[in-house]
Amino acid sequence: MATNLVSLVMTFLTPEMIGRIASALGLDRNDTSTALNAGVPAVLAALVGAAAKPGGPQKIADAAKQEMGTLDKFASMLGGAGASTVTDRGSNMLASLLGDRDQSALANSIGKYSGLGSAAGDSVLGMLTPLVMGAIGQQQGSRGLDASSITNLLASQKDNIAAAIPSGFGRLLGGTGLLDSLGDTAKRAAMAGGETTRAAAASVARTLDDTRRSAAEAASGSTNWLLWAIPAIAIAALLVYLLGRPTEQVVQQGVSTVQSLTVGGIDLGKQMTDSISSVRSTLNGITDAASAQAALPRLQTATSQIDKVNGMLAQLSDGQRKMLAGLVSPGMSTLNQLFDKVLAIPGVAEIIKPTIDTLRAKLASLTA
Repeated sequence: MATNLVSLVMTFLTPEMIGRIASALGLDRNDTSTALNAGVPAVLAALVGAAAKPGGPQKIADAAKQEMGTLDKFASMLGGAGASTVTDRGSNMLASLLGDRDQSALANSIGKYSGLGSAAGDSVLGMLTPLVMGAIGQQQGSRGLDASSITNLLASQKDNIAAAIPSGFGRLLGGTGLLDSLGDTAKRAAMAGGETTRAAAASVARTLDDTRRSAAEAASGSTNWLLWAIPAIAIAALLVYLLGRPTEQVVQQGVSTVQSLTVGGIDLGKQMTDSISSVRSTLNGITDAASAQAALPRLQTATSQIDKVNGMLAQLSDGQRKMLAGLVSPGMSTLNQLFDKVLAIPGVAEIIKPTIDTLRAKLASLTA
């Protein structure tokens, strides 16, 4: 099975690397993180489309050859005028692969989604394209970079790409044609956050989007990719459970289930979504011991909120507990990876490890 290219690039984009990219471009760190999280699968989706055009696979192979080793030396390329050189090279490369119209549409969508604007969106794409091409080069190796291997590689990535596109961003891309190459099923999943039954998912998604918007207002400026991803995964899990029932029944049942997470006037689903988003945003901002110390109160606040949810578990039915677990479980792997990366930063573990250990335990108890 081919490596997941989205995961390969996202693993490279550590909190420290995102901070360096934002600094090099003169952009807000959190907005840059949002743009990168959307941009990685978006660029790959656009490349799938480019590979379907005559001569496209060979162009992509040639571009990947130019970026062999980029992942290893990328950090050193961000200093001084190097960042501008990388951005210009990436922008020119992307334009040659997609064409000016598609590149512009992609930049506009990323700029709107992240709040950076189209010009900054274009800069983020210029910085990101060499990384994506470098990941392709690393995955295939110089001997595997030919038209045939590129075609096969990108075709194998369609489901991974669709799953990684934030649902709101997928809707922005929907009118550009950049998702058409993913195929009907994957395209619908990317645009609607993983729906398998259109009418049912639309109804459930509206309810979850209300939660997402409220959380975005409460955590303004944060990096919300996990907040976007959890509703998408929850929709998929819910619809799998309800699959086979009439559409109207699925819609009614799905909305009722999500709404039933409000207990004693407290929306536990929203509270968990807010807390997880806050944790991830806070962790993304930790780059050294000083930032870890500054982040500690926010992590403790999130822990307290999650603890309150734990304290209300006795009031939930088995079905409600399963629904709550379905909101938490999908993001645990990513959160644990982020916990580990932050703790590996020199001087950080002694400051926040006890808090992180507590957080892990409380989150794990919610998934049981």
